[in-house]
Amino acid sequence: MGFTDQRFNVNLSILFTELPLLERPAAAAAAGFTAVELWWPWIETPTPEASELDALKKALEDAGTQLTGLNFYAGQLPGPDRGALSVPGEESDRFRANIAVAADFAASVGCTALNALYGNRVEGADPAEQDALALENLVLAARAADRIGAVLLVEALNKPESPLYPLVSAPAAIEVVDKVNEATGLGNAKFLMDLYHLSMNGEDLEQVIDAYTAKTGHVQIADNPGRGAPGTGGLDLAGLLDRLRKAGYEGHVGLEYKPGDRPSADAFDWLPRADRAAR
Repeated sequence: MGFTDQRFNVNLSILFTELPLLERPAAAAAAGFTAVELWWPWIETPTPEASELDALKKALEDAGTQLTGLNFYAGQLPGPDRGALSVPGEESDRFRANIAVAADFAASVGCTALNALYGNRVEGADPAEQDALALENLVLAARAADRIGAVLLVEALNKPESPLYPLVSAPAAIEVVDKVNEATGLGNAKFLMDLYHLSMNGEDLEQVIDAYTAKTGHVQIADNPGRGAPGTGGLDLAGLLDRLRKAGYEGHVGLEYKPGDRPSADAFDWLPRADRAAR
């Protein structure tokens, strides 16, 4: 199976960023994609004006693209931040202010997956207190996601690029997923399996797939090294996606790679146009 019959979507926060936000859905559609995902687009505020939210909704609808995944507010991303929900003080407050805004916007466009990046360790803060704050905020986020019929995603990043982020392995993220589900009783917290980040951590990707597919709510890919398109590095992404399908994964696969020194529209030559529309 490999790349055939996958449900791909394009992450518009890493691809097509040479264009203004509101032009990216149409660019993805022109490249043959019908599904997209986004990090929180307004890094400067967790609570943008209603007019900005409405404009993004209109851009998605006009392009005929379905938003399948959205991050909650996560600070300066891309940049030094790796989330906000476990950061005491203003950042945690900003995350909480964002919960209902993000969930309501997701509901308005039919998005059913919300990603909550955990947040960096902070100098002078007790890690145990950060973890308690994280669980408290994740419970709030899981309840908001459940209100709109969505899943809450918890993602592991990689230690080389995110040395202060505590969830740098699949088991670490799964532990948080389990704690959230135990606290809420909702069962809607899921693992975001990013094969690039996990490979950067040196994990056995086949073992991760076999162990955690049942708890996985979304998958993202990029090749390694370089975080480029499939075929630019050494990962057998076609084989890994095939293994995921055989393990029972039927969700979307997010294309979260860098286009390199070319326009984003030229960074999909590895994938026939007929296989780009989500099924």
